[in-house]
Amino acid sequence: MNSNLHQSMSLAQPDAQDLSKTQKIAVALGVIGLFILVLALFNVDLPNHSIVLTVALSLVGIGTIVYANNAYLLKSKGIKNDGVWFKSISSRGTLGWVTGIVLTAFYIVLYFYPSTLGLGSDGASNSGLIALFDPLSQLLSGRPASQWFVYGTLYTLAILAFGYKFILKYRHNRYEQIRTISVMFFQLAFAFLIPEFMYVMNSDLPYYDLKNIWPLNYYNFEQYRVNAFIDAGTIGVSMLIFGIISIFIITPILTFKYGKRWYCSWVCGCGGLAETAGDSFRQLSDKSQFAWKVERWVIHSVLVFVVLMTIAVIYTYLGYDSDKYWLTREVFLYGIAGFLTLVFALVMIFKRKELAKDAQYGAIGYFVIILVLIGMHFFGSETKLFLFKAETLRSTYAFLIGAIFSGVIGTGFYPIFGNRVWCRFGCPMAAILGFQQRLFSRFRITTNGGQCISCGNCSTYCEMGIDVRAYAQKGENIVRSSCVGCGICSAVCPRGVLKLENDSMKGRINSNEILLGNDVDLIKLVNER
Repeated sequence: MNSNLHQSMSLAQPDAQDLSKTQKIAVALGVIGLFILVLALFNVDLPNHSIVLTVALSLVGIGTIVYANNAYLLKSKGIKNDGVWFKSISSRGTLGWVTGIVLTAFYIVLYFYPSTLGLGSDGASNSGLIALFDPLSQLLSGRPASQWFVYGTLYTLAILAFGYKFILKYRHNRYEQIRTISVMFFQLAFAFLIPEFMYVMNSDLPYYDLKNIWPLNYYNFEQYRVNAFIDAGTIGVSMLIFGIISIFIITPILTFKYGKRWYCSWVCGCGGLAETAGDSFRQLSDKSQFAWKVERWVIHSVLVFVVLMTIAVIYTYLGYDSDKYWLTREVFLYGIAGFLTLVFALVMIFKRKELAKDAQYGAIGYFVIILVLIGMHFFGSETKLFLFKAETLRSTYAFLIGAIFSGVIGTGFYPIFGNRVWCRFGCPMAAILGFQQRLFSRFRITTNGGQCISCGNCSTYCEMGIDVRAYAQKGENIVRSSCVGCGICSAVCPRGVLKLENDSMKGRINSNEILLGNDVDLIKLVNER
């Protein structure tokens, strides 16, 4: 008989439940698998790397699957809070901070000290953890592993294993199951396997994650990569053209039809890891107005930075002589300035109401870009653009945003700030798609305010920090630039108040400050909807 005293009278059982015997065994299996990897990290001489690696990764995967089966298959379908705020790892407790510190340390080593992981330099063979992954890399592409191959393998394993856990947890919701299978597929096929197979077919091709679109793959426009694509022949040029088409044609069309969720929740690897491995931390996102203001300023500042950096890189790659080149630096610069001015003018003329408060932030961002572009032309030189070298801008962006923000903070801080820190505050792709979603998309989350019981589940589990309940209480459609359409707010709602829809643009943004019979004609309001 259990002698523990439970003083709480709550029917919700706020005390965190102990792990079952099966769950403890599953955790032990996973820890053993990770321990093997740690042994390799510290250069312990392990026999037969192929078998040892297979055992280590299998133990981690099997442990996660067994844990998920025991945690969810023995319960009825539907979302239970299960004391999520009473667990150390998911409520910024000691275990959560330890996990955050370990993840952060791993990313710092990965980005800045790969030799610590065993990466060989100057033709030397790999050692340590990276050497353990050599057999798998040789099998897929015929070359030794790198720190990025190790990271890609672990990243893919995390999405697959925790994706399975996610599917079981939300097995009552078909939408969640399908989109989780989608991110698992795109990570395994497009981000992990296909790039390796492409290297086998043509080793001159630079690494290309086909699901990454500018500005995430900003590096695609660097001189050495452009030259490599061109030198690779038809397939290389086709990939370069596909990347450009993705920016100006594919992305706007899909965002118009489905909102930014088509990418952020169905395709993107960062979103895939956040939704699967980071699911336990989604309730940690800050819902305050202050966080929302910081979010808008920071993410649009990152977008301005990446636009300037990309333009600078392309600008210095182009020539001056119009007799030799149809696309000279001057033509390119004025073309970009004209394009941004046109977009800004059209938005301010036809979509100003939709922007509301965000209009002033967008105006500031675009005006800064245009003014800097003009300054670049008058103050630039063959090696500098607006008094800065293009490589300086690129390396600064790669360090601050590509490494520190997206890696160290974006993933390492899952247990502290929630699972979408990067997507919410730093991802320039999310900023562009959010801009399109707010103004030109048919996507929205509709609400039935009359059914809302103000339980707060929707707001609690919104990983993007949106106070969903405030919209639901007013019967107001949720049309936010930051919303990634994950649908969890709808999945955890006990009353079916929220529904993800793709409909016409009319009446999509329906701000309702007051819904009292004395203030509005309710019959007229219903008929207009």
